[in-house]
Amino acid sequence: MKRIALIGCGGSGKTFLSKQLGTLISAPVKHLDAVYYDDEWNPLPPEEFAAAQERLVAEPAWVIEGNYASTLPIRLRRADCVIFLELPTWVCLWGIAQRRLRHGGGQDDATGVYDRITWGFLRYVWGYRKTMAPRVRELLDEHATGASIHVVTSRREARALLAQLTEAQTA
Repeated sequence: MKRIALIGCGGSGKTFLSKQLGTLISAPVKHLDAVYYDDEWNPLPPEEFAAAQERLVAEPAWVIEGNYASTLPIRLRRADCVIFLELPTWVCLWGIAQRRLRHGGGQDDATGVYDRITWGFLRYVWGYRKTMAPRVRELLDEHATGASIHVVTSRREARALLAQLTEAQTA
């Protein structure tokens, strides 16, 4: 396990888990929000964003966290482990509220927190399980053929998976 793609809704715990996994496998952690947005929340053009991810996945070891379904196949084709955090909507909304209380808004490369709460973002989170999760599952089936896939549906399952991966890595 050297190339981990971590996918999930905003507030699902991707940033927290990615840091743990990066430490576990001694690999750099890349937050796609940091790649996609500049300091003023301006997005990269799609072709530049895809090219940046091609460079990231060419590395021998990495943990890349973020959803971005339009470029998900780039990560899935190279990942040897995929973790899909498919948590209930209320858990993600609670995670977003906790992140705001803990870190405030804005961008912080050091912590990997990219917090910009807008009505569009909240609508995205609210509809994620209905609209985005099925698309992610299709992409997993189509592109993650060489990876172990872990679908996590609760914080408890996330902790258990981390413990399991830690045990496997140190065995």
